[in-house]
Amino acid sequence: MTFASERKRENDESKACPLRILENQYVLSLRRRSPHNAIHIFKRQRFRSLPIQDFYPRSHAALFPYIYLSSSFYILPTYPFLLCLTFSFSMAKNSSSFPTYFIALFIMSRLIPTIGYRLRDDPEAIILASTDYGHIHSENPAAVLYPSSINDISSLIKFANNVSVPFGVAAKGQGHSTRGQAMARNGVVVEMSSLRNHRPQHGSSGIEVVSTTNKDEVKLYYADVGGEQLWVDVLHATLEHGLSPVTWTDYLYLTVGGTLSNAGIGGQTFRFGPQISNVYEMDVVTGEGDFVTCSPNNNAELFYGVLGGLGQFGVISRARIALEPAPKRVKWVRMLYSDFSAFSRDQERLISINGRQQSNALDYLEGSILINQGPPDNWRASSFFPQSSHNRIISKVNKHGIIYCLEVVKYYDHHTETTADKELQNLLKGLNYLPGFKFENDASYVEFLNRVRSGELKLQSEGLWDVPHPWLNLFIPKSRITDFDLGVFKDIVLKRNITTGPVLVYPMNRSKWNERMSAVVPEEDVFYTVGFLHSTGFDEWKAFDEQNKEILGFCVRSGIAVKQYLPDHKTQQDWMNHFGSKWKTFQKRKALFDPKRILSPGQRIFQIKE
Repeated sequence: MTFASERKRENDESKACPLRILENQYVLSLRRRSPHNAIHIFKRQRFRSLPIQDFYPRSHAALFPYIYLSSSFYILPTYPFLLCLTFSFSMAKNSSSFPTYFIALFIMSRLIPTIGYRLRDDPEAIILASTDYGHIHSENPAAVLYPSSINDISSLIKFANNVSVPFGVAAKGQGHSTRGQAMARNGVVVEMSSLRNHRPQHGSSGIEVVSTTNKDEVKLYYADVGGEQLWVDVLHATLEHGLSPVTWTDYLYLTVGGTLSNAGIGGQTFRFGPQISNVYEMDVVTGEGDFVTCSPNNNAELFYGVLGGLGQFGVISRARIALEPAPKRVKWVRMLYSDFSAFSRDQERLISINGRQQSNALDYLEGSILINQGPPDNWRASSFFPQSSHNRIISKVNKHGIIYCLEVVKYYDHHTETTADKELQNLLKGLNYLPGFKFENDASYVEFLNRVRSGELKLQSEGLWDVPHPWLNLFIPKSRITDFDLGVFKDIVLKRNITTGPVLVYPMNRSKWNERMSAVVPEEDVFYTVGFLHSTGFDEWKAFDEQNKEILGFCVRSGIAVKQYLPDHKTQQDWMNHFGSKWKTFQKRKALFDPKRILSPGQRIFQIKE
């Protein structure tokens, strides 16, 4: 079954069951009170401020003739087949928004059997939805939705809009955010991974590879991919057709919807742009629950808003991803530098050759720093450096304090192996790395792209994966990267001497980013991404957070126009500064597509409107 036929099936089901739409009514099928169908008994004094119309419209009062009021209790009857969510008084007592919590639970538990049975508020579901990869921030939702179709998500969002006190809805992919961005306090977290389990039941894999021609008779390849799908699965599915997306994040066990809501950056970005620059079309469920297909030529405002929009305008249910013929193998090189000026100058020279069809361009470039915190290999690419070279690399690190590592890759297959090697050597000719510190490797395309996985599995086996990750990801203008090196790498980082985990630093071309999209980057033609990907113990993360604050403070005092990637801001003024000239457009799009500000409350950009 294709995405188009799956959408038709869901629309037909909606028409057959009008209550599934739930637009401006909440007709709740109730019957006379009996011992077998009373949902809950609640102490009345806790709800004196809640008018009865909060539970159902006056026009439907005839449906509720047997709601019983005693001097101290409500007894709320319903059909036995409706899901009855168990209400947690301990959670409610600790909630700063207790009425919202109650209304959300009460209303959602009656979203008709088509959705009700997939709402959970048991401790296991709540705990999983209240944490993320960061293990720093925690917020309890009222419930978690495990959707079997996109219509489930649409129905939930429409209902959230229609209650008198709207509640937040957050789509959660792999939960790889680090500051609670995919959480929904007293709202509903949508577990998008549930869709992966249900698509096969409807005859769809969630990944459909298409080969066609455009109006100029040029071959065009793309994949229609569910927003819940993992990039690693997209890789394997497209490779079966000899194709592949062109730009990747370093870690592949992330959802398509999750990375497209941010940008999706990595070593290919300098040449092919971020992942958001390689999308032809999307299906989106807006903040009003509407299902909309959008592209640069159709509902363009929504299309550009959602890409890099931090989940504020819609839930991505499908993305049409650009594909190109896939290589078989990669030539993989790392070179070490002791001088930052030479390191940055060589990087900038290499990314200046960046045409999508330029055969003499690199396919991947990233940089990182090595400091005296363990062996030179790390979890991102274990065992790259030969063991015999570890001691002399460590000696260089001890001598200089910091060593900079430039990492480049050239793809090839059996037809292009010889020419690829020549092109790579020509590109590397004249680079100013330390003599004798160039290391080469050869790997399969899949092995290279999935290089982080082996390190992840190792850390998981040692119990070191599910630990706090006080990450800080920044975009730095090229003109200030030397100041950043002096003030941060050579000062703050070395003085504190606590940094663990990879520290990335490599440049990108602004021309590869579409200005109409929501993602924000510095104004200069070339800018650097710097990522402090810390892993710490549960008693240590605050020290790393203090270092992050010191780094941001240095940027402010030095006048470095830094932008956060995967941003974490506390106030709306901070968000206004973050978006800069895009803030008014961002506000306008929020009013258009999520006027009650229901979506992604964990980003803390807007307050839900009542």
